[in-house]
Amino acid sequence: MDRRETGSDQDDTAPPRGRGYRWLLGVLLVAMLAAVGGYWRWAGNDSDAAPTPGAPPPPPVTVSHPLVQDITEWNDYTGQFSAVEYVELRARVSGALTEIHFQDGAFIHKGDLLFVIDPRPFQADLAQAEANLERDRAQQVRTALDLKRYEALARKDYATQQQFEQARAADLGAAATVKADEAAIVQARLNLEFTHITAPTAGRIGAHQVSIGNLVTGGATGTTTLLATIVSLDPIYFTFDVSEADQLAYKRGIATGELRSARDAVVPVQARLTDEHGWPHEGRIDFIDNQINRGAGTLRLRAVFPNADLFLTPGEFARVRVAGSPPHRALLVPDSAIMTDQARQEVMAVAADGTVEVRVVVPGPTSSGLRVVREGLSADDTIIITGLSRARPGAKVTPQPGRIEPDPQAD
Repeated sequence: MDRRETGSDQDDTAPPRGRGYRWLLGVLLVAMLAAVGGYWRWAGNDSDAAPTPGAPPPPPVTVSHPLVQDITEWNDYTGQFSAVEYVELRARVSGALTEIHFQDGAFIHKGDLLFVIDPRPFQADLAQAEANLERDRAQQVRTALDLKRYEALARKDYATQQQFEQARAADLGAAATVKADEAAIVQARLNLEFTHITAPTAGRIGAHQVSIGNLVTGGATGTTTLLATIVSLDPIYFTFDVSEADQLAYKRGIATGELRSARDAVVPVQARLTDEHGWPHEGRIDFIDNQINRGAGTLRLRAVFPNADLFLTPGEFARVRVAGSPPHRALLVPDSAIMTDQARQEVMAVAADGTVEVRVVVPGPTSSGLRVVREGLSADDTIIITGLSRARPGAKVTPQPGRIEPDPQAD
């Protein structure tokens, strides 16, 4: 039928108004759902998206139990070797130096001839003294005969008592003069002997201080000429100072019987020079001062060492160590495992679950290159020996087993 015949304006090919509206609404809804889904995936909430990487594992550290070892604790001190005997060779008589019988710096023996001062004036003095003695002995013979004669005359009253007493006084005076002459001869012989200066002890002599031809001034007092010096070498002293705290610790140990007193028993010590490893020199303490130095707060001790090879030299600096405890079992850790937090010392321990814990410790001396820990650790503790910079108290770490090794050459 024609549109005109029906009188209607509606196109049969266009969809009805209600159905078109619902179709448009559906298209919009699908678009909105697609947009929301895209946003959800962009925001990381898509369950089908790939998972993100997890947190990094705890940092690795090297751990170990403290080393348990039987040790003797030693206290180290710096000191200086000195000669047991130090001699300054000085002239006993004055005169011209005529001979030198040694090489500078040589080792000499007791009794070796070293210097000669011109002996001729002293030989003349001795000859004069001997002549005086002969003269006065002759005079004594005459006075003895006079005394005998006057004694006989006095018994017969042929001589007065005064004459007899004068004869006896003259005889006594002559005898005294003879004794004086004999003493003068002894002194002259001593002066002649003093012109030959010999070594009073064995040791190493220094450089001569006076050359041949110079006049030297001698005598028993006043300013005399120094000719050379001699130091003995075997044995040799080593002098060092102990702090008041260490001295008190030694006294406590002696009082409890753990240590021996160097005043009553032989206390061994060990020494090494600045370029030596270990403690190759063995000696003993032979002197303890009778008071503490008020200015330094230290007590002076002296040890004596054998020096048969003459290797040790007076004046040389070295280190000496003295036993500060009897042999005992101790815990040892490397110094690198100990940290300082203001006034306390700490080590980092690792619990069974990998958590880092702080242990406050009281360190002691070193032994075999390791530090003795007196308090704060047990043999079962696991401590960090490498990687402390990666450990934080309360955080977790990945422990890797290590081992604490002693180093005997480090002592």
